[in-house]
Amino acid sequence: MLVRVPKFTSIHESEGASIAMDSATKPPDPTEPERTEPERIVGSDRVLAVLVELAQHPSGTTLDDLSRYLKSSKPTVHRALASLRRAGLANQSARGTYELGDEFLRLAYEYQDQRPESARIEPVLRALATQYGETAHYAVLDGSEIVYRAKVDPSHGAVRLTSTIGGRNPAYRTAVGKLLLSSVIESESDLNHWLGSTRLEPRTSNTIVSVSALYRELQLTVERGYGIDNEENEIGVNCVALGVRLEAGPKQSGAVSISGLTYRCPLPTLTNAVPAIRATLDEYLGSA
Repeated sequence: MLVRVPKFTSIHESEGASIAMDSATKPPDPTEPERTEPERIVGSDRVLAVLVELAQHPSGTTLDDLSRYLKSSKPTVHRALASLRRAGLANQSARGTYELGDEFLRLAYEYQDQRPESARIEPVLRALATQYGETAHYAVLDGSEIVYRAKVDPSHGAVRLTSTIGGRNPAYRTAVGKLLLSSVIESESDLNHWLGSTRLEPRTSNTIVSVSALYRELQLTVERGYGIDNEENEIGVNCVALGVRLEAGPKQSGAVSISGLTYRCPLPTLTNAVPAIRATLDEYLGSA
């Protein structure tokens, strides 16, 4: 399952800017033309851009490469790296490459473990992954995308999907996304408004690429009570999704999905298992 992660593509630099809060401490120069957004990028944005780029290179990367990736000067990137290293959020290896620091990983894992939703959702994901031998996800809707908040792979015997916690996919081509959309979209006009400038790009030959066809699928999703992904996001992978409530209130908090490889777990197998999947969700979380 392919996922998209947010990424800074460049760092806009002002002449002689430093990584510290130079623009906040220096008086304005009346001879210099006023900068407009997004030109006026503060030092913290540069540090964050370097941090996000480091996350794309688990084996480490060099100062030269970071400078090229971010389209920024080496002194600027080096100052950002120095700030990250002081905070323990980046390390420099013996061979001179840079990578995310252990403190960053500790903070990320501690935050994930202490999320209230993690304590509730992960046991049911483990149960489903064990029961069906396939990957189970929990995801929420965020704008036009879904975000994976939790994932459990089966302990053995399955090809592991490339989806990651925090990863994103367009809602229109995922089972989770279509299920969650079906609860908030009431008309084709609503769907057009929700899509805005978002284009329905085909990831596979099965991807729904017209607004009217997507709306019909959302209506079918309401009738079925679950969402499906029939190799719409990735060839060879299909999925079913059911809504869950982790908080009090009428709205679904998100959705749980089971994703299977088509040769081993075809879509009819997953859809036939929906009543049993719902029973497991009710057992662990209560009725949605």
